[in-house]
Amino acid sequence: MTAVEKHAWEMICQRSDLVDGSGVCALLGNKQVALFYLPGEEPPLYALGNRDPIGKANVLSRGIIGDINGELVVASPLYKQHFSLRTGVCLEQEEVSVEVYDVRLEGDSVLIGRR
Repeated sequence: MTAVEKHAWEMICQRSDLVDGSGVCALLGNKQVALFYLPGEEPPLYALGNRDPIGKANVLSRGIIGDINGELVVASPLYKQHFSLRTGVCLEQEEVSVEVYDVRLEGDSVLIGRR
């Protein structure tokens, strides 16, 4: 990896595995990643750790996507906390966050950045 390239990109799934306007779960090694495909947004693809740190379950990919004051969020299906799709920070408890991954579409492949 060069100094300019900060990731080793890895294919995590295909575009056909994504659901427009919703989340899906994929495995990255032994970690679950929640992928959100929002074709009307820029960027259209977001990736967070799937584990809700408050509810302590792998459920964020099943959450409802929304917008709070211009911030794209996913609401956990457990206790309804909102996590930023861009930063992973919980809007109700800023000291709590989930891991955020760089992700992109390359043709029909969904690539995720590993650091």
